[in-house]
Amino acid sequence: MRPKITRHVSRRTVVAAALVLGGFGAGSLTSIGDSAIASKKYHSSEGLGDVVFLSHVNTETMPIFPGDPVPVIEDTFTVENDGFKLQTVTIGDHSGTHWGAPCHFNEGEACAQDMNPEDFVHPAVVVDIRAQSAADPDYALTVEDLKKFERRNGRIPRDAVVIAWTGWQEKWNDAAAYFNQDADEVMHYPGISAEATSWLIDTRRLGGLGIDTHGVDPGADVTYLTNTLLLQDHRIHIENMTGLEQLPPIGAWVVVGGVRNEGGSGSPATVLGLIPD
Repeated sequence: MRPKITRHVSRRTVVAAALVLGGFGAGSLTSIGDSAIASKKYHSSEGLGDVVFLSHVNTETMPIFPGDPVPVIEDTFTVENDGFKLQTVTIGDHSGTHWGAPCHFNEGEACAQDMNPEDFVHPAVVVDIRAQSAADPDYALTVEDLKKFERRNGRIPRDAVVIAWTGWQEKWNDAAAYFNQDADEVMHYPGISAEATSWLIDTRRLGGLGIDTHGVDPGADVTYLTNTLLLQDHRIHIENMTGLEQLPPIGAWVVVGGVRNEGGSGSPATVLGLIPD
């Protein structure tokens, strides 16, 4: 087990995040000490403000990684016929917006049931590489990109989820454009380089990586080296993110929801961004 991480966030903030994730919706209000959460906005002495979605809604027609099971979402019971509504959902644990556990790529590492609560709450850092990705669909976030980001925005905090904003979120409703396969069925979408991943792990105590494509590895990289390096010591990935334009480059938090199935290597997720006022 990794050493316990002490984060620069109050207990009230983390509890507020948990309440949002727990399903408090419009019109609800729950107070904890001097903090409260209500509808789409919550308030605390830290000045944290909006809560935003960073995840797609799952559908049967959303882009699915080649070879993965096609989602099936069907009504098992309906209010009209049964007095209540219940769906049966069949879906791969890395479909839609999802998080990945270390055992997704590394034998003997933590699976879903082994994860700690703090593994799902992280400072968020958003590195904008849309211009590079538009010019080169095989672009991979570099160490120099990260150093340039820090010169503009300050040091990346420890235990952050570093998110590559590639612009691919805009292609979500067009699976052909999203995967961008060539005549040899090689996919071409941007990702995060292994060198950048190693630098973040070694120098910034990385908590995880996020991206608005179907993988933190560039689509053409079949070695999955970025994932293999990343997914150790309770680090996670968050893939197929959306809504990244809502986040500041630094200063927000990300909260990752989803089921924890025994032996699971991750799961489809509702991902929330907590944005300061």
